[in-house]
Amino acid sequence: MTVTKILVLAANPSDTTRLRLPEEVREIREGLALSDGRELLKVISQWAVRPKDLRRAMLKYKPRIVHFSGHGAGEQGLVFESDAGNSKFIDASALSRLFKLCPSVQCVLLNACYSEVQAEAIAQHIDFVIGMNSSIGDRAAIKFAVGFYDGLGYGRSIKEAFEFGLLSIDFEGIPESAIPVLKLREQKTNTQPESLTFQAEAQSQPIISALAGEEPEGLVPIDSSFYIERSPVESDCYDTVISPGSLIRIKAPRQMGKTSLLVRILHYAKQQKYETVRLNLQTVETKALSDVNEFLQWFCASVTEELNLLDKMSDYWMGARGIVRRCQRYFERYLLEAIPVPIVLGLDEVDQVFEHAEIATDFFGMLRDWHEVGKTTPVWRKLRLVIVHSKEVYVPLSINHSPFNVGLPVELREFNQAEIEALIQRYHLNLAVQQKQQLINLVGGHPYLLRVALYQLARGRITLPRLLDEAPTESGLYNDHLRRHLLNLEAESDLVRAFQQVISANQPIEIGSTEAFKLSSMGLVKYQRNQVFPLCDLYRQYFQNRLGQKS
Repeated sequence: MTVTKILVLAANPSDTTRLRLPEEVREIREGLALSDGRELLKVISQWAVRPKDLRRAMLKYKPRIVHFSGHGAGEQGLVFESDAGNSKFIDASALSRLFKLCPSVQCVLLNACYSEVQAEAIAQHIDFVIGMNSSIGDRAAIKFAVGFYDGLGYGRSIKEAFEFGLLSIDFEGIPESAIPVLKLREQKTNTQPESLTFQAEAQSQPIISALAGEEPEGLVPIDSSFYIERSPVESDCYDTVISPGSLIRIKAPRQMGKTSLLVRILHYAKQQKYETVRLNLQTVETKALSDVNEFLQWFCASVTEELNLLDKMSDYWMGARGIVRRCQRYFERYLLEAIPVPIVLGLDEVDQVFEHAEIATDFFGMLRDWHEVGKTTPVWRKLRLVIVHSKEVYVPLSINHSPFNVGLPVELREFNQAEIEALIQRYHLNLAVQQKQQLINLVGGHPYLLRVALYQLARGRITLPRLLDEAPTESGLYNDHLRRHLLNLEAESDLVRAFQQVISANQPIEIGSTEAFKLSSMGLVKYQRNQVFPLCDLYRQYFQNRLGQKS
C-alpha cells in the first residue's frame, strides 16, 4: 500500500496580514477524513516555515503533493519567514531549482496571492502546478483548497479536482473563481498519471490499523481523525481566544468532549505563537483545598512551572494586603511581564473547587476581576481564560464577581444527524439505515456512548444485535458509565423520584424545575420546552430496571 503524502507549508510572518491558515488545514484534513482515500492520503503540516524548513521538509518527507499556504508578492516571490519571524522571499527561479531536485512531487498548489509567476517556473519540472493570477481572499482560498482535496480524496484526476475547487468558490457566491490557474508541464506525456489512484487500495485497507491508539477513553487526541467538530463551536472559540482579555467558559455533562475541545483551543493558540497553560484542578492536593493561601500558591506555582519560568513567589507573596492581591500581583508583575506574547490559561475540571465555598468565592471572583481589567489594562489584555466545568455553579457568587456570566458561553450539545453520519463513516462501518436508527435510538448523539459502540463494532468485538441487547445491563459496554450515574442519583432522593417519573412516562413530562435542571446538567435528560425526557433509550432501559422498585 502506497500512502500519498501531502506536505502543507504554512507561513504568516509577523509583518504580514493575519491569515486563517489553521482553519484551512483543519478543513482539508476533515474533508479527506471523510473521503474514500482517507487511509492513503496523509497530510503533513509545517508551520511558520522558513526557507531552510522548506528544503529540509522536501528532503525528509518526499511528498507527492506540496501545498503552500500564505502570502505571495508576484515577481518578488513567495513569502516565508525569517529566523526573526519577519518576511523572507523566495523567488521563482530558486523554487524551480528546488522542485527540479524533487522527483517525487507530482502536484504543487500555491495558495497565495499573485503566485502565478512561481507556478509557471515550477511547471518546468512538475506535472501539475496551481497558482493565483491575482489577489485572492482568505475565504475563497480556503474554499478552493477544500474543494480541490475533496476531489482528490474521491479519486478524481488532478484536472477534475481543480474544477471542483473552482466550483467550491462559485457555490459560495464568491466572485473569485477565475483567480486559480492550473499550469501543466510542457513535455508532459500521456503515459504520466493525472489521478492519485488509491481508490481500489483503500477498499482493502483494514480499519484495525486506523484505530490503533484510538480507544474511546478520555480526550480525543489532537491529530485524531475521529474528532467531530460541532459547528460553530470550534470556530467561535478560535475567534474568541485571540481577542485580548477574552474568557471562554465551557460547560457540559461528563464525557461530552469538553477536554477535547479545550486542548484544541490551546493547540490553536499555540499555532498563533501564544504561550498556553492547561491545569486540571482534579490534581489539586486535598491540603491545598482547605486553605485559600495554600490553594493560590499551588495555582501560581503550577502556572509558573507550565510556563517554564523560575518560581519567584517569595519575591511577590509577602507584603501585599490580602492573599488574592498577592496572587494578582505575582501574575501582573512577574508572569505576564516575563512572557512577551499572549498567555492562554485553560482551567479544566473547576468543579473541584465548587465544594469549597471560601476558596471558590475568592478564586472565581479573582478570575472575573482579571477578565474585567483585561478590557482596559495592557498587561492583563495578554491573558485569555478558558474555564471548563461539568456541574452547575451552586456557590453563592455575586453577579458582579462571577466569571460564569461573562465571556463566551459554550454548552456542548450532542452530535446531530449529520455529525453522527460523519463519525460512522470515519469508523468505516457500512450500516443499513435501520441499523443506524437502532444505534441512534439507543445512545442518541452522545459523543462518548457513540464512540464506544462504533469502536467495538469496527474492531469486530461485538455485533450490533448483541450490543443492543447487552448495553443496558451490568455486563454491557457501558457498565461503568451507568453505575457512575446511578451513584450520583442515589445521593439525592429527590432526583431519584423525579427521574423515576421521567423514565416511566411515554412522552416528555414536566417535573420540578430544580430537579429538571440537575438531571439535565448530569446529562440524563433533554428539554422540550419546559418538559423533559430521557437523553437516550439506554438510560431509560437501565434505570427502569435499577430504579423501578424504589419509592
